[in-house]
Amino acid sequence: MALAADGADVAVNYRRDEEAALETVASIKALGRRSSAYSGSVGTQTDDERIVDEVSDDFDTVDILVHSAGVASRGNAVADTDPDEVERLWRVHALGAFNLSRLLLPGMRSRQRADIVVVSSVTTRYMPARSVPYNMAKAASEAFAFTLAKEESSHGVHVNVVAPGLVDTEMGRRLVKATMGVDDIRTLDDGFPFGRVCTPDDVAEVVRYLVSDGAGYLSGQKVEVDGAGPGPV
Repeated sequence: MALAADGADVAVNYRRDEEAALETVASIKALGRRSSAYSGSVGTQTDDERIVDEVSDDFDTVDILVHSAGVASRGNAVADTDPDEVERLWRVHALGAFNLSRLLLPGMRSRQRADIVVVSSVTTRYMPARSVPYNMAKAASEAFAFTLAKEESSHGVHVNVVAPGLVDTEMGRRLVKATMGVDDIRTLDDGFPFGRVCTPDDVAEVVRYLVSDGAGYLSGQKVEVDGAGPGPV
């Protein structure tokens, strides 16, 4: 919504929640921008290829990729973690970013400027216990982004990482309920910087800046959005 408000047409990807995706599309269109929703799991290469083909057919060019897909760990210690969970999270967080970027880069290189923003997490700084699939996957996504930033600067492609702490999203609400027994995430506000849990708008504003003209000389950077936390991660 923030990018649409700045004049972007937006392709919205979803895996399961078609209703939410279509609501987002409708809200973007209400701002006078073009938008469509595309189903598929970014952790699956065939889905990535299909999504990019469909988006390319509907939109002439893609100038901005925001890889914000995410899934949480199950909270097990390493000794009790199923290897399939490690691979599943790695595919969503890291391989998805790799595949979508690889497929979109030829078109992005033809633009005067293009941007890739990978949404990671402050978990890569704290590396909390009982979260190894998530920690590994997010660390891999950052390694990908920082490498790509060095490779693509000569082509005018900026690559940056945004790393929130706990955010008031569906995934964040499930996380605090599972790990802390908290039914209402807003009851945690007083324990966080500035007296509130981070919101999606807080994260969106950073993405908005990174793809703006004001960030014309920024690439290969990581911006943590946790209010100088840490808070729960």
